[in-house]
Amino acid sequence: MPSLLQRLGRLCRRVLAGFCAPPDRKDIELGRKGEALAAAFLKARGYAILERNAKFPAGEADLIVRTPAGEHAIVEVKTRARGRNARSDALAPELAITPRKRRTLRAIAKRLARANDWPRVGIEMIAIEWPDDGSDPIVRHHKAIPR
Repeated sequence: MPSLLQRLGRLCRRVLAGFCAPPDRKDIELGRKGEALAAAFLKARGYAILERNAKFPAGEADLIVRTPAGEHAIVEVKTRARGRNARSDALAPELAITPRKRRTLRAIAKRLARANDWPRVGIEMIAIEWPDDGSDPIVRHHKAIPR
């Protein structure tokens, strides 16, 4: 008979499997739509999109931009569907920026600044909540995320 600890371990793996499962096709499409919307949102506000989905040894930057003030920044885009299921409705997109993700974004920003001789690379975020009922998405732009 399995010990209590083994049974708890199995239960935790089953519960966490729903949170750690690889993204399905709908999630990937939603992410792409979110990144396209974020780019259009920023362009309409005077940002220049320098690169999309830039890959680095430390990870990936969704967008690399030049702000209207002439500064450079990485923009992390987090998109969530609303009305699809209770799990996706429960968490704001902003909560997906974990301490580990912040470290990754800082490493990418430092590398970009060094490689391009830019004085500084900021880190911004676009949070998008896309209702499943067809209504307009809600877009929030955070111009500085906590380092």
